[in-house]
Amino acid sequence: MSSSFGRIFRISTFGESHCRSVGVVVDGVPPRMSLSAADIQIQLDRRRPGGNKLGTERNEADQVQILSGIENGLTLGTPIGMLVNNKDQRPGDYGSMSQVPRPSHADYTYQMKYGIHASSGGGRSSARETIGRVAAGAIAEKYLLEEYGIEIVAWVSSVGNHDSDNVDMETLTRVQVDDNEIRCPDPHAAEKMTAEIVAAREAKDSIGGVVSCVCRNLPAGLGEPVFDRLEAKLAHAMLSLPATKGFEIGSGFSGARMRGSLHNDPFVKKGDRLGTITNNSGGVQGGISNGESVYFRVAFKPPATIGQAQQTVDYSGVETTLEAKGRHDPCVVPRAVPIVETMAALVLVDLALIQKTRI
Repeated sequence: MSSSFGRIFRISTFGESHCRSVGVVVDGVPPRMSLSAADIQIQLDRRRPGGNKLGTERNEADQVQILSGIENGLTLGTPIGMLVNNKDQRPGDYGSMSQVPRPSHADYTYQMKYGIHASSGGGRSSARETIGRVAAGAIAEKYLLEEYGIEIVAWVSSVGNHDSDNVDMETLTRVQVDDNEIRCPDPHAAEKMTAEIVAAREAKDSIGGVVSCVCRNLPAGLGEPVFDRLEAKLAHAMLSLPATKGFEIGSGFSGARMRGSLHNDPFVKKGDRLGTITNNSGGVQGGISNGESVYFRVAFKPPATIGQAQQTVDYSGVETTLEAKGRHDPCVVPRAVPIVETMAALVLVDLALIQKTRI
């Protein structure tokens, strides 16, 4: 099912960018778990559009409604339905673009696949679809924290050519990440990144970036051998997000330049378990968590819809000039931070519940 994710903790999202509402159905949430709309709203507020100079001018409250699966503040073990209404949608902004596939957008490929596509805002390929993921992931995060003490923190680690390198991911908190609009906990780098995004917006252009994420306090043993390896599930989750073009875990591509004598992570005794001195493996060995922090990076391309005039062709092949209208993020990475966190939570909770079936 193309709109579903997970095996035991399974989600199915619905809705398009400019339809009446978007949402998700979550199946497999353990019963008797304390849960309220406020638990979910925290991450939706961090993801929502509007409110600062770095994102889209579309302003949505993104208030979640819980439709099912909870009674007297406790989960019932039955499917949880959640809904968020679109209140600031403007499908009319896209009328002039309905016959012209936007360069590097999903208009053309959706048209080729289905013979029809949502003419406004990208439809299902829009980041509005991620609202359902974030709502479901907020539930997953709560369970992981309460059951295992797992903490998941993501941050913006680069925009364009500007990188942050002054981040201690073992102590980093979401409060520190949210200390500035760009969600980069390195103040010096954050200033340069902010200027880069503002310059792109003023030029009616866009810019890409990277979100890094750390998952702390995982028990050893999460992940399935061969096809459902932990890093493979994380890569699947992250590359399913709009605008993603790259994923690497642990040493990533830099590890390909190292010798094994330098890359290997020697074991040591850490309390009542074995641990490693270094963590080039990124907390995963043989596709299974080893008890160290899992850390990875996700690359996001520049948003495809820009305001500059672009030479292209319409669906019939006639040359035309496209000057896109509508409201769009000049860079997606600041708003992608909670999306990356919650998608990581969805992977980890599913693997944790699978592991419980063995106990």
